[in-house]
Amino acid sequence: MFLEWIDVFAAIATGLVLRFGIPVVFTGLLIWWLRRLDTEWQAEAEEASRSRLAQVSRTPCWVIRNCPEELRRSCPAYQRQDTPCWQVMRQVTGRLPERCFDCQVFRNAPASASAPHPA
Repeated sequence: MFLEWIDVFAAIATGLVLRFGIPVVFTGLLIWWLRRLDTEWQAEAEEASRSRLAQVSRTPCWVIRNCPEELRRSCPAYQRQDTPCWQVMRQVTGRLPERCFDCQVFRNAPASASAPHPA
């Protein structure tokens, strides 16, 4: 009779392991793999953002927009080439000009380049 109880207990334990243990292990492995994949994708996105930021910061807006020389001389952004043009315009007028919202330089800039610098 005691051996029958052991057999029943072993059968129940095996059933529980098969029913709950395998899905839990599989789910854990899936979570681990997805987190690893997410970390890789975030690293790739950060690298792409850095290279895009470097590209934007190297190419002045007047070159991208092909501004004539006389317009460049009167432009405040041309005078402050170390700062993105929309930030210079915002500092000059106190707000971002409407024309910046349609400008491809502003729209293609990474978020970290368009964020205001701390004073």
